[in-house]
This record gives sequence, structure tokens and C-alpha cells, in this order.
Amino acid sequence: MKIIAKIYNDYESKFGIPRQAGLVDGENSLIVFEPEYRVPEALRGIENSNYLWLIWEFSEFRDKEWSPTVRPPRLGGNRRLGVFATRSPHRPNPIGLSAVRLIGTVQTEKCGTALNVSGADLMNGTPIYDIKPYIPYADIRPDALNTIFGEDSDKLGVIIPDDFQKIVPAEKLPTLTAILAENPTPRYIDDPGREYGLSYAGFNVRFIVSGNTVTVTSIEKEQ
Repeated sequence: MKIIAKIYNDYESKFGIPRQAGLVDGENSLIVFEPEYRVPEALRGIENSNYLWLIWEFSEFRDKEWSPTVRPPRLGGNRRLGVFATRSPHRPNPIGLSAVRLIGTVQTEKCGTALNVSGADLMNGTPIYDIKPYIPYADIRPDALNTIFGEDSDKLGVIIPDDFQKIVPAEKLPTLTAILAENPTPRYIDDPGREYGLSYAGFNVRFIVSGNTVTVTSIEKEQ
């Protein structure tokens, strides 16, 4: 398969990326096509869709071994499930599938027409293999359920002290808050005093999780 595009955003490392597409809708990403596929005709009619399917590669897991069973972090890391019953990146073929919201097309001077999307759960620079329209009459299944993972995860309260809020650009603060509210830490670690760190939008954000609250302990501009 050929890489047709790459996605660019402020998710600079695996840790802290939303676990599923659409959980953090405020972060916009730019999909830039590879030179071979910068053909305007290939996007004709895409404006008729407000959601798109992305088929992409877990590029950080490309050369890692797969396992027939995995421990989903959502379940606390203590329960093993078959890899095909999960969305784990440790797969025989490290392929991801995400539905993202199409904001619109962007004309760039060097890269032709790009796509502005929101709600992506892809790391900055992730290769994309295909883009397809989301078709409601076929893709929405009202009776769909998953008795293991259930509904949307419970969000945590987030405390970002005023001094730290002034460091992050105002337009980035809502998305950072939403990322932390989704609790990016491993569910199998229960250590209220442990400090974690994630990279977002060029900032190193340190925080602790205690009970149902995330408290930011420091924010520093990355060098």
C-alpha cells in the first residue's frame, strides 16, 4: 500500500493523544497529501461530507511484535482480551481507523489542497493510506453496542493554576483541558502522588491524578 498523505497537529508524542477519535474535538489537524496525490480532481465533491474515515498506520508500532491477546488500558490493564476484540496498536498489521470531522479544504502554496479536520486521534506526522466519506445511512448502526468497553469514558475534573494558564496560548487551553479530562494515564497505575508528563503544542505539561481530578503541576516551553 502507498502512503497518500500525512497528518500534522500538536500531538507530538504517543502519550496524551486521545484514545479514540472524536473524544477531543477542539484540536484541528491538517492532512497534507504526498506529491503524487496532490491532484485537485481527487477531492472533487469532498465538501459534501462533514465526516471522513481515515485509514492510517500505527507508525510507532511498525516493527514491534504483535500478541494474540492484549491488556486494554481502559480496563485497567488487568484483563486480557483477544487483539481482534480491541483497538490495540499491537496488531499483525498496524492499521488504524478513525472518523474525523471535515472543517474544510485549505489551499497551501507548497502542498496544494490540504484538508482541515478535527477530532483526530493520530500523532503528528502519522502516515495515511486512504480517505473515505462517512456515509450515515450505511455507517450509523443504532443498535450497535460493546458490553466490554461500554459508553463514553467518565471525564475528570481539571485544575490548571492561573500562572500556568498564562503560559499556554488561549486558543490551545481548551484542547489541553479536554486532553487531561480524558485521563491519559494508564488505568492500571494507582499512585496519587505520581507525576506524569505529556507534550502538546510545543509545551511540556506535568500533572498528577488524584481521585477524579487532574492537577497541572508545571508547564514549560519545550526547547
